[in-house]
Amino acid sequence: MLTACRGLSPGDLDAIADLERRVVQVDGGRLKLEWGTLAARDGQQVDDLLWWEGGQLLGFLGLYSFGPSLELAGMVEPAARRRGIATALLDAALGLARDRGQPQALLIVPRAAQAGRALALARGGLLEHSEHALVLVGQPAGGAGDPALALRPAVMADAPHVQALLEAGFGRPATFVAATLAAGPDRTLLIERDGAPVATVRLTRRGTDGGVYGFVVHPHWQGRGIGRDVLRRVCQLLYEQGVRRIGLEVAVDNERALGLYTSVGFTPVTTEDYYALPTR
Repeated sequence: MLTACRGLSPGDLDAIADLERRVVQVDGGRLKLEWGTLAARDGQQVDDLLWWEGGQLLGFLGLYSFGPSLELAGMVEPAARRRGIATALLDAALGLARDRGQPQALLIVPRAAQAGRALALARGGLLEHSEHALVLVGQPAGGAGDPALALRPAVMADAPHVQALLEAGFGRPATFVAATLAAGPDRTLLIERDGAPVATVRLTRRGTDGGVYGFVVHPHWQGRGIGRDVLRRVCQLLYEQGVRRIGLEVAVDNERALGLYTSVGFTPVTTEDYYALPTR
């Protein structure tokens, strides 16, 4: 019943999407399944665990590598809970993480999911950080734009600029920039003011759903309206590409960024807790 997948077929992706719809319909909020990553699996290693019964997908857990971190996110059919499916999926995922030399993995648990929290704590998990998930439906709030500000797709030669911006903004090493620019359906933008790099952002799109990730304005340029201007522009860009709903995440203690996003029109829909689980 438990299937370890090296890459996902179109049928697998459809089944995961159907399960996601059923779970969200019952639980509300949203699930952080990273659809751009799921659709771009290269099949080199097992990154997804699926639980099938009678041809129906009842459980899913994906492994996501972001630089040195390994994140786990998944779901179980509401009518099939309390049967040990989530436990089996998590045990298998931690085994894969251990085989890859990962001392820990981050399990993403919606704050309202008490069973998920209990499972994380039972595996020795410690709360590492939390994030608010927000969505924008409809046009962003208007405002004046800066004509000296230009947005363009980042190319491989821009990797040092993107890395420097991410490290200055987030205060931690960004070792995955070149790989992000080289592969996957995501689109990284470099924002320049009078030719100087001042910000970067990564956009994703899946059908009518879009995402804003890794958005950072260099600390030297913060407080000048650049973040709000860029956010309006990228939301408009996504809408022009057929997106109708845009999501993003922000750390719960980043009140400044939360204020920026809500001022443009984003609304919080859930809070997600990241539990660090030992793999041994």
